[in-house]
Amino acid sequence: MALYKWEGKTSSGEARSGVLDAPSTEEVENRLQQMGLTPTTIKKKAKELNIDLPFLNKVDVKTKVVFTRQLATMIDAGLPLVQCLEILGTQEPNPKFQKVILSVKATVEGGSTFSDALGKHPKIFDNLFVSLVSAGELGGILDTILNRLAIYIEKAMKLKQKVKGAMKYPLTVLVVSITITMFLLTKVIPSFAGMFTSMGKELPALTSFMVQLSADAIENFPSIVGGMIGFVVALKTFRSFDKGAYLFDNFLLNMPVIGDILKKAAVAKFTRTLGTLISSGVPILDALDIVAKTAGNLVIEDAIIFTRDRISEGKSIVDPLREKGIFPSMVVQMIGVGEQTGAMDIMLNKIADFYEDEVDQAVDGLTSLLEPLIMVVLGGIIGTVLLPIFSMADGVG
Repeated sequence: MALYKWEGKTSSGEARSGVLDAPSTEEVENRLQQMGLTPTTIKKKAKELNIDLPFLNKVDVKTKVVFTRQLATMIDAGLPLVQCLEILGTQEPNPKFQKVILSVKATVEGGSTFSDALGKHPKIFDNLFVSLVSAGELGGILDTILNRLAIYIEKAMKLKQKVKGAMKYPLTVLVVSITITMFLLTKVIPSFAGMFTSMGKELPALTSFMVQLSADAIENFPSIVGGMIGFVVALKTFRSFDKGAYLFDNFLLNMPVIGDILKKAAVAKFTRTLGTLISSGVPILDALDIVAKTAGNLVIEDAIIFTRDRISEGKSIVDPLREKGIFPSMVVQMIGVGEQTGAMDIMLNKIADFYEDEVDQAVDGLTSLLEPLIMVVLGGIIGTVLLPIFSMADGVG
């Protein structure tokens, strides 16, 4: 198979162009004629240097959302799926994603279903995406499912960004504080200490302590940096084991403030994902399998798998969720009401809306709490380090 660039005309004389993946020029010509086009130029596309690095031509979430919405609109307008993929593939500016779309189109042309073709690219289209498309194909509502999927991806992206921001903010403050402290101890204090000591003045107790601390920091600087690097490596190694990853995820969920945000985000993601899958016609057991794999936290994943196993044994969804105790009792009760009334998908989406707002408020509250705390901490660090300098200056005076 090779890529061929082609140009042609419709029956009304309108010019068209694009790229096809085919074994020969004759095959390209046959396909164009089947599409109602008269080919004018067919050229084999030159091979491009393919360096697959994660940071090059990355297919981000926004790119997938745009693709999903455009595809839904085109299918709703009555265009054949292959033609939709051909148009979107040739117009896609991201080279990596363009190659994926054209590969999906070629697979569909070969007789595979759209969901099977997407499943051949798991790094781009995850199990959730493929399962929803499959449900849309079976139900004959692919355009509706794609629009629903685009909305879900957008909401999930916003929720993830908020949680990341809540996690990064305290870490950034810590790094800045350590950097400022190390700079003052290794650069500022030594220069002033040497000058005042040479004048034969007796240093105050706090000044002497800070000078000694500065000398120790300079002497042990390689060890300090090595210790920090060693801690990061040890943490990553610890998380590489299943038990270590589980314990670390459990630790995050039980952290003050941050843990509360993570739990609310987990509830929002669980209910939003499950609600989207159920409303799209995915069976509850398959839906829980997908939700577990996309949970992002091993403690949450374990609770969802436990729930799925109990449902397969004939129990309701409420009992295992309550038994695990991961989700708030109010959430479990609302899911139970949805299960009894046959409107679980509606109830799940309402819970997701509520907890997404809760995450917004919690992140805003964390920011409001940290801002004055940052000022106090940084002011205290800088004041503690600079006070000896002022004391030495008073001594000279």
